[in-house]
Amino acid sequence: MDTMVSIWWVWLSAAIALAVLEVLAPGFIFIGFAIGALIMAAIIAIFPTAMTAPATLALFTGLSLVAWIVLKRAF
Repeated sequence: MDTMVSIWWVWLSAAIALAVLEVLAPGFIFIGFAIGALIMAAIIAIFPTAMTAPATLALFTGLSLVAWIVLKRAF
């Protein structure tokens, strides 16, 4: 298992970086990814060894897509 995708603070750092990028380049492009990374940080913090690297990245992709769709409908 790849340790870089299973460390919660890496996901939290990615969420913060993507949120900052959204502030610098507004347009609701990066905010879905930031929310997906934030949720992944919480999941990895609770279940650190539950998923493999491909499953983790697939879940991140799905969460980001759902977050982006929800935000698109809300705004």
